[in-house]
Amino acid sequence: MATVYENSRGLSRRELLKRGTVGAAFIISGPAVLCPEAAWGLEATTLKPESMATLIRLARDIYPHDQLADRFYAIAVKGQDALAAKNPEHRTLIEEGIADLDRRAGATGYRGLGWEDDRVAILRDIETTPFFQAVRGDLVVSLYNQKELWPIFGYEGESYSKGGYISRGFDDIEWL
Repeated sequence: MATVYENSRGLSRRELLKRGTVGAAFIISGPAVLCPEAAWGLEATTLKPESMATLIRLARDIYPHDQLADRFYAIAVKGQDALAAKNPEHRTLIEEGIADLDRRAGATGYRGLGWEDDRVAILRDIETTPFFQAVRGDLVVSLYNQKELWPIFGYEGESYSKGGYISRGFDDIEWL
């Protein structure tokens, strides 16, 4: 029996590298999560660095924006590490929640799942858990309250001091 191959080019090296900039691979080194492709790092003080890397992936899966670099998600989850330092119960909640994610994901763990749909299916299964609710609830503020992101979403900031939105194009948001 003859083997039939699909006659398509697939991904070029250039296209693969371009696509690799979103959700880039992280390097765990000591207490830090590093992203050498984008030249940023995040130090974990209480949570395991592997847990912080998983939280970054989780944050992107909960609030997916392809136009945002991973560093914005890293900034958003840094608060989980700070809260874990103050509250041992929160640390346990996060570490056990991540262990549960990895268990559900199988041998590769949550970060090792290549398909977003597979990760989202796991998240749908745990969306009512205290772990998921704690992370999601914090992310909605910690991610979208980064002023550097506001122009990307078309948000100009508060308008009270500038006379309100009525005279400032309240209906000119293009991304909806």
